[in-house]
Amino acid sequence: MGLVLGLAALIWFGGGRLGQPRQARALVLGLLYIAVLMVQVALPAGHPLREATGGSPAVWLLLGGFGALAAVYGLGVRRLKSRAEAKEAAEAPAPRPEVMSEAELDRYARHIVLRELGGPGQSALRRARVLVVGAGGLGAPALQYLAAAGVGTVGVIDDDTVENANLHRQVVHRDADIGMPKVFSAQAAMEAQNPHVTVRPYNRRLTDEIAETLFADYDVILDGSDNFDTRERVNRAAVAAGKPLVWGAITQWEGQLAVFDPGAGGPCYACLFPERPAPGLAPSCAEAGVVGPLPGVVGAMMAVEAMKVVTGAGAPLTGRLMLYDALYADARVIAVARRPGCPVCGGAAPET
Repeated sequence: MGLVLGLAALIWFGGGRLGQPRQARALVLGLLYIAVLMVQVALPAGHPLREATGGSPAVWLLLGGFGALAAVYGLGVRRLKSRAEAKEAAEAPAPRPEVMSEAELDRYARHIVLRELGGPGQSALRRARVLVVGAGGLGAPALQYLAAAGVGTVGVIDDDTVENANLHRQVVHRDADIGMPKVFSAQAAMEAQNPHVTVRPYNRRLTDEIAETLFADYDVILDGSDNFDTRERVNRAAVAAGKPLVWGAITQWEGQLAVFDPGAGGPCYACLFPERPAPGLAPSCAEAGVVGPLPGVVGAMMAVEAMKVVTGAGAPLTGRLMLYDALYADARVIAVARRPGCPVCGGAAPET
């Protein structure tokens, strides 16, 4: 029996090394199995050839049964895999044509006539991949305008669901969406607004484990989060990936906006905010309140900054911080610099 198994191994592995196809090797093994079984059945007990090949057909029948079960299992796995791949291919969006369609040209006509954008700028937006962290107050308007502007791929990551208290400011969501994950509500609104863009929803919380891989797949990151843990995590991942980070924050009547891009010579978030404020000095919107249109103003400005970063138009808020006071209609922009020894981006070398 050992001789037959050795011969079978030689046929399978030796044939593989010689480049013989799997089907041909399987056919030869099948012929060898039939020949051995015929020897066990046709020759009388005690015959030398029969003894040399196992001495009993029962062993080979049992071995053949196990082989048949393994073959059936493998065939089933391959069929399931093929079906899954076919379903995935069917559900995947069709490849975007290189040239804009007439419908797209008409849709983005007001962009194309802008000297700072033109056709090249709109094409850059169409190729761009922008990730928005948070589908709440700031993320909602940013997502809407990125989709409307024709950004080719927009990702959105958030693990929250739509609540009634969100709707006075998070205008991408509707009353009928209450209870739905925000990323799917936002996706539906964005695709209804512009079917020419691809929306990628990630219904989960951003963690250190996934941030590096996720950020690597995008060109620009927008941080619309509302807590310091996520802001610091987003900043670390953006710096590590070398991605520009458009950041915004709001409370009551005031908003802040900046572009953090150490690769372009600007600071990172940690340069500007090396420590968290003391408890009570920076209450959340739930604690301090927020006027409804304010997130729309700041979120829309975040979308504009992302467009400028993608297209090279104008001067993004790199190395500058915008402070917006909606109550008194006041806006100021102040210069901010890299902090020497910043533990996240390294900062600038101290002057000697």
